[in-house]
Amino acid sequence: MLDQPQELIEKLLVKPGTPVDLKQRDPRDKCGFGDDKETKAATEMLAREIDALQDRLYAEGQRALLVVLQGTDTSGKDGTIRGVFNATGPLGVSVTAFRPPSEIERAHDYLWRVHAAVPRRGTIGIFNRSHYEEVLIARVRGFAPKETIEQRYDQINNFEKMLVENGTVILKFMLHISKKEQAERLQERLDNPKKHWKFSPGDLDDREHWDDFQDAYETMLNRCSTPWAPWHVVPADRKWVRNAAIATIVKATLEGMNPQYPTVSWNPSDFTVT
Repeated sequence: MLDQPQELIEKLLVKPGTPVDLKQRDPRDKCGFGDDKETKAATEMLAREIDALQDRLYAEGQRALLVVLQGTDTSGKDGTIRGVFNATGPLGVSVTAFRPPSEIERAHDYLWRVHAAVPRRGTIGIFNRSHYEEVLIARVRGFAPKETIEQRYDQINNFEKMLVENGTVILKFMLHISKKEQAERLQERLDNPKKHWKFSPGDLDDREHWDDFQDAYETMLNRCSTPWAPWHVVPADRKWVRNAAIATIVKATLEGMNPQYPTVSWNPSDFTVT
């Protein structure tokens, strides 16, 4: 594993104000990790350490951590949640998978349901897809006028700034997968009866718009990687690298937050359990 997580963060970070070109980001990059078996074992250890830090965060009850996972189909959002947060106690973690909006959700502004899903203080919230669908699929599929999409970048930035100013730390990960790797994973879903439920014909429709989605992602990264909520582009062709990278950054972030167990106003030595 990497001894200096800051090096990894700097490598994957989309620096605010610096244009990003996804073609220059290798989806198969190992990010400095070595042997896959060793890295997987180390990731399991990181997951346990994240659990311990989350326990402190929950006990402190003052701040929250929001982890945004965004990526094309098969990029590994579900796998990341299992690989990085499976060891974390369910009491302090919430996972929200954003599906197409319901009738009541469509009757509100597009951030209404997102704000309702933001983690409460003391917890870690994970978004499996997110409010960024409103500038990705909405843009590529034309679900909203161009003028509306253009307004949303600043609206999202302001929304996230408000969350940060009120005690929510935000980590945003774009899971960067190659078109070739996606093809192999989609084919696996067709070949394996146990994975048929994961396949949707709409996945192939989106695949036909691959270049359009890559352009939309680049615009999203360039417009919405801010000092208060920057994006990280994580190579996702190798699942074990993806998990190790995200676990490393999550742990480092929680350590930086340094949550503390609260002190009590009474003296434990004054009490005896009989």
